[in-house]
Amino acid sequence: MEFNRLLQIRRIFAQPEALELPRGREIVGRWPDADVVPVENHWNIPELHGDETNVPRWSRIKTEALVLGVKKSLTVKPNGRSADFIAPSTANGCAMACAYCYVPRHKGYSNPVTVFANIGQIAAALERHATRQGIKLEPNQCDPELWVYDIGENSDCSVDALISDNVEDLVGLFRELPAAKLSFATKYVNRDMLAWNHGGHTRIRFSLMPAHLAKSIDVRTSPVAERLAAINDFVDAGYEVHVNFSPVIITETWLDDWRALLRQVDDTLTPAAKAQLAAEVIFLTHNEGLHRVNLGWHPQAEAVLWRPDLQEAKTSSNGFSNVRYRAGSKGRYVRQLMALIEDVTPYCRVRYAF
Repeated sequence: MEFNRLLQIRRIFAQPEALELPRGREIVGRWPDADVVPVENHWNIPELHGDETNVPRWSRIKTEALVLGVKKSLTVKPNGRSADFIAPSTANGCAMACAYCYVPRHKGYSNPVTVFANIGQIAAALERHATRQGIKLEPNQCDPELWVYDIGENSDCSVDALISDNVEDLVGLFRELPAAKLSFATKYVNRDMLAWNHGGHTRIRFSLMPAHLAKSIDVRTSPVAERLAAINDFVDAGYEVHVNFSPVIITETWLDDWRALLRQVDDTLTPAAKAQLAAEVIFLTHNEGLHRVNLGWHPQAEAVLWRPDLQEAKTSSNGFSNVRYRAGSKGRYVRQLMALIEDVTPYCRVRYAF
């Protein structure tokens, strides 16, 4: 049911070189009735990108369109926050439609999944990098023992796994790398992953926020209660499972809402899940361009996301102009939420908060 709801692919926009690769042919074979449209560049598809008339069709395009490309840049980027390194993406974009997502800021007026068919090259680049790193000699907040590679910076890997075997291939790769593990955040419960052979080298981070907010801005995702309940099952299956409290959005009732969510965490998780739990806390950043796009398809979300009375301009580390909560106020918000986490879920170690 979820597969049909999220992905009813009618058109596959494909680079010819992607169709020549085994993974590309496999993906096309999953939707034999879809029209295959050749394109020169997966980033420059006039029918999808840069066309403002697509805004009202935002979710429909995500459901019906798929882009098949070849990843050119295989650079592994240092991070040091969520992970030690950011891996080259195996996909870009998402079938879900979270109103605050930063990926559409770069892709224009629609944001369907682009999946990369050259998984062999991506995996080889990661294996070379991890081998060069050798053993992790000093623990850090990313992990005390293993180098952590985030493989889902630009997509949701649990949904990507519905489209191709790229994510499972990387899980298999990291299972065999003695000094490294992979990590990704998700808002989708893909129970097929419970049967994967991960060897304990996969960290899944389920993103959580107060459910009433999620209903209005985490569009097309698994319900928060379902994500929360799934943590126990994934821990039982041997995965390391953390949570992302993300994004934290300031409203008139935000502290009460987070207290209720934390109590739900405490009531739901098993002792085994609690014993290994850690969290990343990420406060909302937004963007004027995305704000304008959202006004065209989901204006009610902007009532809580776009708050000039609370926000200030910020240039991100990648050079993009965003807005965030004002620095003086944000520090207070962080301290308030950290105190709440310590009060309600003291076993939940916060790896970082920003």
